[in-house]
Amino acid sequence: MMKISIISTSKVAGLLLLLHTAAVAQTDEEIYQKADALLKKMTLQEKVNMIHGSSSFTSGGVPRLGIPEWVMSDGPHGVRVEHGRTYKDSIGVNDAGTYLPTGVCLAATWNPKLGYAFGSVLGSEAAYRGKDVILGPGINIIRSPLNGRNFEYQSEDPYLISQMAVGYIKGVQDQGVAACIKHYAANNIETNRNNINVELSERALREIYLPGFKAAVQQGNVYTLMGSYNKVRGEWATHNNYLINQILKKEWKFKGAVISDWGAVHNTQQALWNGTDVEMGTDLSLGEKPDYRKYFMGDTVLALVKNGKAPEYLIDDKVRRILYVMLKTHVIDKQRSKGAYNTKAHQQTARQIAEEGIVLLKNQGKILPLSSSIKSIAVIGLNANRPQAFGGGSSQVKALYEITALEGLKKLAAKGTKITYAQGYNIKRGAEADENLIKQAANAAAKADVAVIVGGSTHGYDYSKWSDNAYDAEDTDKPDMHMPFGQEELIKAVLKANPKTVVVLLGGGPIEMAQWISSAPAVLQAWYPGMEGGNAIAGILYGKVNPSGRLPMTFPKHLVDAPDHKLGQFPADKDSNSNNVYYFDDLYVGYRYYDTYKIEPQFAFGHGLSYTQFTYGDLKVQKGVNNTTVTFTIANTGKTAGAETAQLYVHQQKSLLPRPEKELKAFEKVFLKPGEKKQIKLMLSADAFQYFNDVTNSWITEPGQFDVMIGSSSKDIKLKGVVNL
Repeated sequence: MMKISIISTSKVAGLLLLLHTAAVAQTDEEIYQKADALLKKMTLQEKVNMIHGSSSFTSGGVPRLGIPEWVMSDGPHGVRVEHGRTYKDSIGVNDAGTYLPTGVCLAATWNPKLGYAFGSVLGSEAAYRGKDVILGPGINIIRSPLNGRNFEYQSEDPYLISQMAVGYIKGVQDQGVAACIKHYAANNIETNRNNINVELSERALREIYLPGFKAAVQQGNVYTLMGSYNKVRGEWATHNNYLINQILKKEWKFKGAVISDWGAVHNTQQALWNGTDVEMGTDLSLGEKPDYRKYFMGDTVLALVKNGKAPEYLIDDKVRRILYVMLKTHVIDKQRSKGAYNTKAHQQTARQIAEEGIVLLKNQGKILPLSSSIKSIAVIGLNANRPQAFGGGSSQVKALYEITALEGLKKLAAKGTKITYAQGYNIKRGAEADENLIKQAANAAAKADVAVIVGGSTHGYDYSKWSDNAYDAEDTDKPDMHMPFGQEELIKAVLKANPKTVVVLLGGGPIEMAQWISSAPAVLQAWYPGMEGGNAIAGILYGKVNPSGRLPMTFPKHLVDAPDHKLGQFPADKDSNSNNVYYFDDLYVGYRYYDTYKIEPQFAFGHGLSYTQFTYGDLKVQKGVNNTTVTFTIANTGKTAGAETAQLYVHQQKSLLPRPEKELKAFEKVFLKPGEKKQIKLMLSADAFQYFNDVTNSWITEPGQFDVMIGSSSKDIKLKGVVNL
């Protein structure tokens, strides 16, 4: 007999109402009406409670009106370890989740669809963990090879950042969680980050450092934004009138809330008047038992308003913005998705991003993919067997698991393949080349058919200590581009012992390769590839996966070649006692510098090899009324399925003000079977040809001829056409 469930009429009605409410999107007008209705019921004290922290990662709510605390979490590539209301890690809680590849690996996919998939996983797991705001993505321009947070950020190019960040934001927010774009703005240095003052031109600000944030606001509709620690032109970025009031809120019409970085508020009046909506992290300087009323935007604000020295409408605007985001993400009515945690689908997304983000830099003699005839492999290097998830500072993730390169190779190697492991180097402060470890590694390599060195950078020494950071971590920058812990000596010794050696590099950016690159037949840049990274690395080495990652930054040969060191300053002005950092490199960041000044890099922006070959042809450039249409074909002429990323660069032949040699304005990643050919169609809107004229203080398009270049990197241009504007 079939069992029939009987549901009461009232429950059915309630269920239908719930479904209807969830299905019908509320307009902003309706949201504001609800926010204003709540505002009218609040006392001044209740309003002030909402604009500053109430614990380590919550801001205050209004319990009597059903407004809960606003719950935030770090996690640009995974929801951070749980720590309750303090900064001490919680014990015995379910906080081991999906560890996604870091931001730079995501950008290296050059696949905006994966940006959305990445954000969807992050948003879903944040919702499951009860978070209302996830503090990511980080999108600051990778200006210097030495910046400790390059691994979190995405690219040296503002257009690539914009395309990847918008998908990420939409992926997060479609799960009912607010994304938080960070760190606004010009936060490109970690050394002395709480004190430095960035001085840069208006053109550099507008053309290089702000476009990603603008896209996040106007295309991604991001709900929150985090102000950075540094000053910009003498005023703290978190309460900077020009950056926040004039550009972000007035010019870009940002509707959401500005959240300070933790401890980045310095002045009550500036925070009130210059656009800070939520002050967080000030308790870090208030002792073990902080009084949250002592925040800059706490009791002092109450006194100022009551004494007539500050208008209440300033506080109303901040609370209204917070309520707008809360209502948008159903924090108050609790009707958002409950999310999911540690699903197979999430883990598969992490793996796909790693597979598409790992970059094959060199493959001389086609040593890769590894032949099935190989019977023995020597895996060398501490990074081959060292988890990375819990390092890096605020981006730390407690991973459910993390497959290392050594584990991945052991899982994928054919039955009977002998895999040996040699540590090769130590990770500890002051560590130099260890002759005994190098000798052991060279001996292992000499006895194997192939050696695989897994080295590069790391997030720190002891992940249980917050300040024990190095190389790829917040609040610290790299001292130079050399490989740490004597790895250069290790690589040279192993290459001498076995010329059939593949070098796999972990890290957030370039390292100097001059001492060994000419001898290494194959080099793979694996970034920090997440919980499935070892499987992804092994899959590429064995040819189960055809590499398709492309560099989102230029790899210089030497640090002295980098524009921030050649033209500008990093970290600060060494000739004075000031904390000023002058961006004299101006527009010439990354490939804009190398291509314009004819400096040969080690590997160019956009570079990446494949196990197959592609040919380009049939370029047509057609100017329309509003857009320029660029079409061309790509064919896979090899024997392996693979993906090619076609990159479109624009060059203005003659301009009133100087412009870089070329600028990325469009790209598309196309997957092709052997022998397959596709036509690619890219659209260039008017802004693809514009630049910012800081004399007229406006974006302009000058009539004249523009070169349209299609390439597989900024240096490898395959096709070239011209359009007249």
